[in-house]
Amino acid sequence: MNGFDRALASVDAALRAVGGIAHAARPYPAAGQPADPLDAAQRRAAGALMRVNHVGEVCAQALYQAQALTARSPELRRQMEGAAREETDHLAWTRVRLAELGDRPSWLNPLWYAGAFGIGLLAGRLGDGVSLGFVVETERQVEQHLAGHLERLPADDARSRAIVAAMKDDESRHGDLAQAAGATPLPAPVRWAMRAAAKVMTTTAARI
Repeated sequence: MNGFDRALASVDAALRAVGGIAHAARPYPAAGQPADPLDAAQRRAAGALMRVNHVGEVCAQALYQAQALTARSPELRRQMEGAAREETDHLAWTRVRLAELGDRPSWLNPLWYAGAFGIGLLAGRLGDGVSLGFVVETERQVEQHLAGHLERLPADDARSRAIVAAMKDDESRHGDLAQAAGATPLPAPVRWAMRAAAKVMTTTAARI
């Protein structure tokens, strides 16, 4: 695709992510897990966590789309686009799980997408090595975040746990691939700022 076609594809991806019409290419990880034995309080707790995870996937779509647009090499562009496709699965899975729990996505998803897209553009403009380093740090933080959710989800919520575990495996692999592709390590202040921004996002998304 030329630059104009890639821009149109990016707009389409944004509309699908924010509009909730993303479709998964891989099977739903919760399929085959037992029906929910959760009470109302457990459903609310699981719903808040899955809403945060859904917001994370909205942001992932924005980041990877922006970084694909600004990639200097065709190889990196293909890597970013491939990761975005797998993150689309996560986006669809978390949306389905929210519906199963009787909960909703964040009302601020357009804002989350726009902010993440801007950050992705900045990372991409700084060069492929920095862009890859941003992926590594992002995925490592997301992996830790998902591990925390596995600890916090209700013990009987096998369906949410299956989804989060599958997502965690993918995020780990995306980080490993970015590292192997020549990621430039990010300075400590940048990593701290990323953690602080993620904390604001997760705290807000759990409620709004």
